[in-house]
Amino acid sequence: MTAEKRDLTRKGPSAGLRRLVLVTLGATFALVVVGGVVRLSDSGLGCGPAGSGLQGWPLCRGDLLPGLELNAVIEYSHRALASAVGLLMIALAVVARRRLRGSHRGVVWATFAAVVLVVAQGLLGAVTVERNLDAALVAAHLGLAMLLLGLLLYVWWGVRPQRGHGGGPGGSPAGRERGLRWLSLAASAAILCTIVAGGYMAGTEKYGRSDRGESAGAHYACGTDFPACNGGFMPFGQSSLADVHLTHRGFMYLAAALVLALAILTLRRRPRGREARLAAGSIGLLLLQILLGALNVWISDQLELLILAHLTVATLLWMSVTGLALELSPARAGRTETTGDDRSGHRPAGEPVPA
Repeated sequence: MTAEKRDLTRKGPSAGLRRLVLVTLGATFALVVVGGVVRLSDSGLGCGPAGSGLQGWPLCRGDLLPGLELNAVIEYSHRALASAVGLLMIALAVVARRRLRGSHRGVVWATFAAVVLVVAQGLLGAVTVERNLDAALVAAHLGLAMLLLGLLLYVWWGVRPQRGHGGGPGGSPAGRERGLRWLSLAASAAILCTIVAGGYMAGTEKYGRSDRGESAGAHYACGTDFPACNGGFMPFGQSSLADVHLTHRGFMYLAAALVLALAILTLRRRPRGREARLAAGSIGLLLLQILLGALNVWISDQLELLILAHLTVATLLWMSVTGLALELSPARAGRTETTGDDRSGHRPAGEPVPA
């Protein structure tokens, strides 16, 4: 083995790399929230109507800069933040490859996957504008954003300092641990489906489109009834918009049951540290999200801040449950302590390198 290769195996996550992961994660979360602002302010087509081609994206009304029109500025701010996130993703992939390719290959591959995904997200955003904010494209755009956050959470999980597995006294039987892991994956998938279905429902609303009236959209399909809908509990078949609304609710009910089961079973293990915080936090976020969803239905006049809070808490819930799924991952048990790394990221002599 050459001296260069030996040096690569001694490298590990540095404090600078961890800060870069956190900044990228925070910027991606902010991008989701700003995307919600774009939609709620009717700015989705702020840089040009559908069919504008290159004049509407990547240009804004045919110019490099948006000018002073408010909707164009809001839309352009989302694009600018998306560009910053893309640059952060590229920087993260480069730094991860330099420092971690000899010890954390899964993390390195995840950073490169994130770069590919953020490019796909930008192109999908362009197609969404070109196709007049089509509901399916809006939902796909939001779903990709959640997957990006999931990848970054995996990267953070792979590079952060480890302080023990955080499990309860004496651990749990292997079968029970395996069942909990599968439950965490199912809960994460259900939340993702709920968010994507919510994105599709939002795509049926007007929000910047000139071809739809103010009262159009699936949001109003159940009136102000919750948890009932037009006199029934889940009355599919009344209308296509009601079916869209009920699909979102159906995924929400499934996600709520899975998240509650996951959190309660996790807390029964008497975990310490991150597991306990994530399990308890998931319950709190879930209850808040259900309340926000109910208020969005009960209040006949849509309040933009309430809708934005609904999106924000949904994103936080996705991150919390995904983080808990990572904590319950079987790979965690094999992770070695990294808190002994020095400032340069080198591990003390004789300390094993994590797989």
